[in-house]
This record gives sequence, C-alpha cells and structure tokens, in this order.
Amino acid sequence: MLKSKTVIIAITFLCSTMAALYPLKMHASEEQEMKKSLDLLRVAAKGHIEKKSCFGCHNQAFPMLAFSEAKKRNFNIPTEEIKAQSDFVLDFLKKNQEKYSEGKGTGGEADTAGYALLTLELAGIKPNETTDAVVTYFLKHQASNGYWKVTSNRPPSEASHFTTNYLALRSLRVWGSDKLAKEIEERTKKSAAWILETSPKTNEDQVFQLLGFSEIKADKSIIEKSAKALIAKQKADGGWAQIDSLDSDPYATATALVSLHFTKMLSNKDKAFQDGVKYLIKTRKEDGSWFVKSRSKPFQTYYESGFPHGKDQFISVAASGWAATALLLSLAE
Repeated sequence: MLKSKTVIIAITFLCSTMAALYPLKMHASEEQEMKKSLDLLRVAAKGHIEKKSCFGCHNQAFPMLAFSEAKKRNFNIPTEEIKAQSDFVLDFLKKNQEKYSEGKGTGGEADTAGYALLTLELAGIKPNETTDAVVTYFLKHQASNGYWKVTSNRPPSEASHFTTNYLALRSLRVWGSDKLAKEIEERTKKSAAWILETSPKTNEDQVFQLLGFSEIKADKSIIEKSAKALIAKQKADGGWAQIDSLDSDPYATATALVSLHFTKMLSNKDKAFQDGVKYLIKTRKEDGSWFVKSRSKPFQTYYESGFPHGKDQFISVAASGWAATALLLSLAE
C-alpha cells in the first residue's frame, strides 16, 4: 500500500513538473481576453492618427509589435488598419524627408526614426526613397565616438543608449541599400564595439543590450551571459522591475520576456518564461490593458487616444503592446 502511494505521488510530481515545461494553453476565455487587449491597442493606434500629425512610438510601434505576432496566430487584425498605420508613418517620414537626408531628423531623433522604421518593417513595407532618407540620417547622425545617443529622457522607453543603438543597427540592416553596404558596415562595427564594452544599468539597458548582441551576431557565450544576467533579475512574483529600487511592472516584465524569447535564450516552455507570463496575466486589467505609472515629465500637449489610464496612458499603451506580444509568444504559431 505504501509503495503504491509512493508511485502515485511520484507520478503526480512528474506530471506537474512536465506541465510546467509546456506553454500555457489558451482556453476560450483566455482567447477572449487576448482579443480585448488587441482591440484596445487598435483603438490606441487609431486614436493617435486621428489626433496627431506626428509618429508616436508608444501608440504605433508597440501595438504594431503585438499585431505582427497576432497575425501569425490567426487573430483578426484588419488589413486596412495596418495600412492606415503604415500610410500615416510613411507620410510623417516623407514630410520630413529633407531633414532626414540632411542628417537633422525630427523630435526624438534616432529613437523616433528607429521606431518608425520598425513599425514599417512589421507592417511589411518595402524600402523606398523615404526610408532611404532615414537610413542616410542614421549614417550622418552617428556620434563621433561611434554610437548613437538617446536625446530624450523619458524612461523607460526613451532613456537608454542601448535602445537607440539597437534601433539604429536594425534599421541599417533592414533598410540599407547595397550601395551603402561599406558605410553601414563601418558604422555597425563602431556601434558594436560600444555595445560590447558598455555595462547596462537599467532593465531597459539589459533588454536592448541583449537584443543588440543578437543584432551584431556577438559570440554565443556573450549572448548567453547577457541573458543569464537578465533572467537573474526576475523577482519572486515572476516579474521584472525597470530599476532595482522599484517593484515589478508589466513593461519591464514583457520587454524582458520578449527579448529573451526573440534571442532564443528562453523558450515558452521554460519556467522563467511561464512565470513571467503568469505575472502578466495576473496584472492585466479587466478591460484587457496593463497599467504602468509614468516616470517621465510630460513636455507634449496631452491628448486622449481612447486608451485607458489617463495621463499614464502612453507608457501603459507601450506596456500593453509588449505584454500582449509576450502572451502571444507563449502560444504556438
């Protein structure tokens, strides 16, 4: 009898251990929650282009990241909405094409340019004269010491040199033409040296240094060391914090999960990934959004995009875009 009971306990333990190794299955109720999140992000993206004439990283790039993963998993993201977003971004860049060609850029500088091109990439847009101008801007804008500097102080999403360099490097790789290959290679080497030599200080630094290592094809041991350091920052609640003195929040958690997954340092079968996903599910609001309190001092005129959380809505849109992406990555394509 005792032996039989021991076997049952062993089997139960084995089953529970194996269950922890596999992606969370999306039940019908969870699928509805995901649709709620995606619908809110669609509202935020649409609301931005109805209220503003400039590209918005928070309301366009981060929702588009979620939309691109959602489409891979057969969630309905209307094609006309993706086109409306890409047309808006292209129109913004085209209006400033001369500035980009001259290396001057716009407000937000390299971060704005990088996130705008990322949005177009995720929307499936091909290189054109306007994107060529933005590439020229990156080549002319790189600092003499070899890396691109963030010019804003709007933590967490616009306050890290690592973010700026990752966006610039990805932009040059995706959008650069063959005739600029030599110049792009030179700039890439300079930025790579900076990324390899510089120590990260915040979660945003760690996330984008890891992505940067992958972008420059750093040695696997370097990427693994970076990933282990980021995983080590995971808190007991399954989340990550923007800086060590703060509690876990959805933005820091989702960016960590997505970067670790995109660099193949964590699969959706790993316990650390699943613990992070559980944290995101726990912190998701009833309306499908995630709330993060802003740490940035506002300098632009406030407007309502249709997304909840009032004056904290812009970082919350960003967090919700990343969080929805992380949850989508927990599913098979």
